[in-house]
Parts: sequence; structure tokens; C-alpha cells
Amino acid sequence: MAENNAPEAAPAKKGKLKLIIMLVVIVILAIVLSVAGTLWFLGGSLPGMAGGEEEGSDEAVEESFVSSTYVELQKALVTTVQAEGRQRYAQVYLALEATDPQALAAAQLHLPLIRSQLVMVLGSSKFDQLQTPEGRRGLADEMLTTVNQVLEQEGEPAIKRVLFRNFVVQ
Repeated sequence: MAENNAPEAAPAKKGKLKLIIMLVVIVILAIVLSVAGTLWFLGGSLPGMAGGEEEGSDEAVEESFVSSTYVELQKALVTTVQAEGRQRYAQVYLALEATDPQALAAAQLHLPLIRSQLVMVLGSSKFDQLQTPEGRRGLADEMLTTVNQVLEQEGEPAIKRVLFRNFVVQ
């Protein structure tokens, strides 16, 4: 009787082995499809299936980035400012930022005119406004407009920002 049981056990083991292999293949297939579906849903691309348009747009983004360059005005702008009843002083050290090096070269060329205009802008400011962050931001915006007007009158490219390196009111 032992001989009869042995042949029946071998087909049962082959059936279980096939079942285990099929389950492993199904689980692996489900994982792969889940990852691929998630990547597709999130807008990513599948490895090896990236389109030429997406690669070109990444290169265009890298090529469109232009770093800024800066010029520091070595001498401070010092002037009196408007205050109620007292004479107040303001001292400002500035830097100019631009993405076009020609704009900074033009600013250095016309620096005496730019400094004169900036001293006028600073001198016409109110002491109370210069003590608040919003007032200083407004002054920086007004100075930027003034510098760009001077550069525009001279036919030169504009700068991007006026930066305060040091700001003192007393």
C-alpha cells in the first residue's frame, strides 16, 4: 500500500508548486502595475519611456536661468531726512543687482548722476517711514525706479533691484 501512496503524493506537490509560483508571479505583477500606475497618475514618466518633449523642456528651463551680478556702491549716501522738530540723518550703503552685466557697467559709468538722484530720494523721505520695514521697502522700490529712469534716459538697460547693505537712521 505504501507503493500506491507514493505516486499520488508527487502530483500533489507539483500542483502546490505551480500554485505558489503563480501566486508569486501575480503578486510581482500587481506591484509593478501599482508602481507604474502611481508614476503615471502623479505625472512622472516611466523609465525608458520618457518623451523628447519633456527632456527638451527641462533643458529649456536650465538654459533660461540667468544668475544675477552685483555692484556695491562704496560710498554711503548720507543726508538729512524730514522729521518733526528735529534734524535727523540717514546713512545708506547700497548695492545694485542686475541679470545683464551691461546694466551694471552703465550704472557705474553714470554713478555720479545716479548718486545725486538717490540722495534726493533719500532726503525727501520721512523719518517715521524709514523706521518701518514697509517704509524701507518702499524706499528701495522708489530708488530702483529712480536708477532705472536715469539709465533709461541714457539709453542703457535697466537693473533688477536696489539692495540695502547697511541702513542707519538717527
